[in-house]
Amino acid sequence: MFVYPAILKSDSNGTLLVTFPDVPEAATFGDDEDEALMRAVEALESALDMYVDNGELLPEPSKPKRGQVLVRLPAIVTLKFLLYSVTLATGMKKAELARTLNWHMPQVDRLFDIRHHSRLDQLEAAFNAIGKRIVLSVEDAT
Repeated sequence: MFVYPAILKSDSNGTLLVTFPDVPEAATFGDDEDEALMRAVEALESALDMYVDNGELLPEPSKPKRGQVLVRLPAIVTLKFLLYSVTLATGMKKAELARTLNWHMPQVDRLFDIRHHSRLDQLEAAFNAIGKRIVLSVEDAT
Protein backbone atom coordinates (compact mmCIF):
# COMPACT_ATOMS: atom_id res chain seq x y z
CA MET A 1 0.00 0.00 0.00
CA PHE A 2 1.05 3.60 -0.60
CA VAL A 3 2.94 2.71 -3.75
CA TYR A 4 1.45 4.94 -6.42
CA PRO A 5 1.83 4.90 -10.19
CA ALA A 6 3.25 8.08 -11.66
CA ILE A 7 3.55 9.50 -15.14
CA LEU A 8 6.85 11.05 -16.22
CA LYS A 9 6.50 13.34 -19.21
CA SER A 10 8.99 15.64 -20.90
CA ASP A 11 8.00 19.24 -20.35
CA SER A 12 8.42 22.06 -22.84
CA ASN A 13 11.30 23.57 -20.82
CA GLY A 14 13.45 20.42 -20.88
CA THR A 15 12.46 19.09 -17.45
CA LEU A 16 10.50 15.98 -16.58
CA LEU A 17 7.00 16.55 -15.23
CA VAL A 18 5.69 13.99 -12.70
CA THR A 19 1.97 13.53 -12.08
CA PHE A 20 -0.07 10.95 -10.20
CA PRO A 21 -3.36 9.73 -11.71
CA ASP A 22 -4.69 8.75 -8.27
CA VAL A 23 -3.54 11.90 -6.47
CA PRO A 24 -4.07 14.86 -8.80
CA GLU A 25 -2.84 17.27 -6.12
CA ALA A 26 0.65 15.75 -6.37
CA ALA A 27 2.78 17.10 -9.21
CA THR A 28 6.42 18.00 -9.47
CA PHE A 29 9.35 18.06 -11.88
CA GLY A 30 13.06 17.38 -12.14
CA ASP A 31 15.95 18.03 -14.46
CA ASP A 32 16.39 14.29 -14.97
CA GLU A 33 14.58 11.09 -14.00
CA ASP A 34 16.45 10.62 -10.70
CA GLU A 35 15.69 14.15 -9.52
CA ALA A 36 12.07 13.94 -10.71
CA LEU A 37 11.49 10.68 -8.81
CA MET A 38 13.15 12.04 -5.66
CA ARG A 39 10.86 15.07 -5.78
CA ALA A 40 7.91 12.81 -6.59
CA VAL A 41 8.14 11.19 -3.16
CA GLU A 42 8.02 14.61 -1.49
CA ALA A 43 5.11 15.77 -3.66
CA LEU A 44 3.16 12.60 -2.93
CA GLU A 45 3.80 12.87 0.83
CA SER A 46 2.64 16.49 0.86
CA ALA A 47 -0.49 15.82 -1.17
CA LEU A 48 -1.52 12.84 0.97
CA ASP A 49 -0.80 14.88 4.09
CA MET A 50 -3.38 17.42 2.84
CA TYR A 51 -5.97 14.62 2.81
CA VAL A 52 -5.06 13.86 6.43
CA ASP A 53 -5.29 17.54 7.41
CA ASN A 54 -8.77 17.66 5.84
CA GLY A 55 -9.91 14.41 7.49
CA GLU A 56 -10.46 12.75 4.10
CA LEU A 57 -9.91 9.16 3.01
CA LEU A 58 -6.57 8.59 1.33
CA PRO A 59 -6.90 7.59 -2.33
CA GLU A 60 -6.18 3.97 -3.15
CA PRO A 61 -3.34 3.42 -5.61
CA SER A 62 -4.40 1.97 -8.95
CA LYS A 63 -2.52 -0.69 -10.87
CA PRO A 64 0.26 0.83 -12.95
CA LYS A 65 -0.29 1.09 -16.68
CA ARG A 66 2.34 0.67 -19.35
CA GLY A 67 4.89 3.46 -19.18
CA GLN A 68 4.08 4.45 -15.61
CA VAL A 69 6.60 4.19 -12.79
CA LEU A 70 5.89 3.31 -9.17
CA VAL A 71 6.64 5.77 -6.40
CA ARG A 72 7.01 4.19 -2.97
CA LEU A 73 6.71 6.19 0.24
CA PRO A 74 9.27 5.66 3.01
CA ALA A 75 8.30 2.95 5.52
CA ILE A 76 7.78 5.29 8.49
CA VAL A 77 5.56 7.61 6.41
CA THR A 78 3.61 4.59 5.18
CA LEU A 79 3.02 3.49 8.77
CA LYS A 80 1.78 6.96 9.72
CA PHE A 81 -0.66 7.01 6.79
CA LEU A 82 -1.78 3.47 7.64
CA LEU A 83 -2.39 4.50 11.25
CA TYR A 84 -4.45 7.45 10.00
CA SER A 85 -6.44 5.18 7.64
CA VAL A 86 -7.12 2.59 10.33
CA THR A 87 -8.25 5.14 12.90
CA LEU A 88 -10.50 6.76 10.30
CA ALA A 89 -11.98 3.38 9.33
CA THR A 90 -12.61 2.34 12.93
CA GLY A 91 -13.90 5.75 13.98
CA MET A 92 -11.34 6.01 16.76
CA LYS A 93 -10.57 9.61 17.67
CA LYS A 94 -7.10 10.80 18.64
CA ALA A 95 -8.33 11.60 22.17
CA GLU A 96 -9.53 8.03 22.60
CA LEU A 97 -6.20 6.71 21.32
CA ALA A 98 -4.38 8.98 23.78
CA ARG A 99 -6.50 7.67 26.68
CA THR A 100 -5.97 4.05 25.63
CA LEU A 101 -2.21 4.56 25.44
CA ASN A 102 -2.13 6.76 28.54
CA TRP A 103 -0.27 9.38 26.50
CA HIS A 104 -0.64 13.14 26.20
CA MET A 105 -2.33 14.48 23.06
CA PRO A 106 0.86 16.01 21.60
CA GLN A 107 2.45 12.55 21.64
CA VAL A 108 -0.45 11.14 19.64
CA ASP A 109 -0.51 14.12 17.27
CA ARG A 110 3.15 13.48 16.41
CA LEU A 111 2.29 9.92 15.32
CA PHE A 112 0.22 11.40 12.50
CA ASP A 113 2.74 14.10 11.58
CA ILE A 114 4.89 12.94 8.66
CA ARG A 115 7.50 15.58 9.46
CA HIS A 116 8.05 14.17 12.95
CA HIS A 117 10.41 11.22 13.28
CA SER A 118 8.31 8.83 15.35
CA ARG A 119 9.87 5.69 16.73
CA LEU A 120 8.70 2.33 15.47
CA ASP A 121 7.84 1.15 18.99
CA GLN A 122 5.48 4.13 19.41
CA LEU A 123 3.68 3.36 16.16
CA GLU A 124 3.52 -0.30 17.13
CA ALA A 125 1.93 0.61 20.47
CA ALA A 126 -0.66 2.76 18.70
CA PHE A 127 -1.60 -0.04 16.30
CA ASN A 128 -1.81 -2.50 19.20
CA ALA A 129 -4.11 -0.09 21.06
CA ILE A 130 -6.61 -0.30 18.21
CA GLY A 131 -6.33 -4.05 17.82
CA LYS A 132 -3.90 -4.10 14.91
CA ARG A 133 -0.30 -5.16 14.50
CA ILE A 134 2.48 -4.24 12.14
CA VAL A 135 3.64 -7.04 9.84
CA LEU A 136 6.93 -6.47 8.03
CA SER A 137 8.45 -8.16 5.02
CA VAL A 138 11.48 -7.67 2.83
CA GLU A 139 11.49 -8.14 -0.91
CA ASP A 140 13.92 -7.68 -3.75
CA ALA A 141 14.35 -4.08 -4.89
CA THR A 142 13.14 -3.36 -8.36
